[in-house]
Amino acid sequence: MSKKTRWITIAIIGILVIGMIMFPVVKKKIKSGAASSAATMSAAPKRVLGVNAEIISLRDISDQVLSVGSTVPDEEVSLAFEASGKLVGIYFQEGTQVKKGDLLAKINDIPLQAQLKKLKAQVPLMTTRVYRQKTLLEKDAVSRETYESVVTELDKLNADIDLVEANIAQTELRAPFDGRIGLRYVSEGAFISPSTIIAQLAKTAPLKIEFSVPESHASMIKVGTPITFRMENDRGLYQDYPAKVYAVASVVDTDTRTLKVRAKYPNADRKIMPGRHVSVIIERENIHGAISIPSQSIIPEMGHNIVYLYRNGMAEPVDITLGIRTSDRVQVVRGLAKGDTLLTTGVMQLRQGMKVKIDNINN
Repeated sequence: MSKKTRWITIAIIGILVIGMIMFPVVKKKIKSGAASSAATMSAAPKRVLGVNAEIISLRDISDQVLSVGSTVPDEEVSLAFEASGKLVGIYFQEGTQVKKGDLLAKINDIPLQAQLKKLKAQVPLMTTRVYRQKTLLEKDAVSRETYESVVTELDKLNADIDLVEANIAQTELRAPFDGRIGLRYVSEGAFISPSTIIAQLAKTAPLKIEFSVPESHASMIKVGTPITFRMENDRGLYQDYPAKVYAVASVVDTDTRTLKVRAKYPNADRKIMPGRHVSVIIERENIHGAISIPSQSIIPEMGHNIVYLYRNGMAEPVDITLGIRTSDRVQVVRGLAKGDTLLTTGVMQLRQGMKVKIDNINN
């Protein structure tokens, strides 16, 4: 063994000896520190979770079907002439109410008026001829064939007059129903044809609400079913309006699997305009005196629904059976009673027997 190797061996042996001598002292200190740490932890108070709660009470709850729809005019038409010609008069103001039969616009009818005047001028003469032929027929001075020929000529003249008057009527554009007329698309002097749209006319009182419901709810919708539609008013707040179903489509749409429905709202003040987006609410069932709880307080757990109640300062889990749902609450048909204190926040952190402190409680 070399001198260097011998010194290394002596150093290792010395370290081992010193370690064996110090081990009991180090072990005692480690045990003492662990015991102190355990004592400190046991002395620390358990954490108390602050939560909100709600006192269970009886209230009315409605099973609702929600949909979206649009407001639609009761009647709507694109106004156009039946004839062609030069536009010589516009007699309506844009955006105003008009009555059925009001003259809205006129195209040139001077040639037709002249033709009508010419035909009417022949009526007295033809009427006199018929009278004379009838007198002679009664005296057997003329044949019946001659008399009937004159009568036929008078009938043809009256028919020609009716035809010209009908053509003149086609030069007048009149309102087909009461309603609000929109913007006009032409000016006086323009040449008009039957394909030229003059303006739009819409009847907005009553107003239709058009919406669709899923095919699973098709059987609950029928003529007379009341609905509520919700929309934003002039102040930026949402307001509810009642309406009643008046028509239901005969078949379910195979593309969307929905049933189209229309309801009517009186809209007597005409404040609601067609084309507005609305939310539609249909009540399926209204239950009085039901127990309902906020949806966020329910914890689905392996096929069960769990909520936590506040009892003796601690959280206690309860298995419940659910009923109908609304947008934010759920009916409970088993598991809760009036007066129970339901924990509504922090539910995912709760455990059985966990201490809780109620920060806010709702009745």
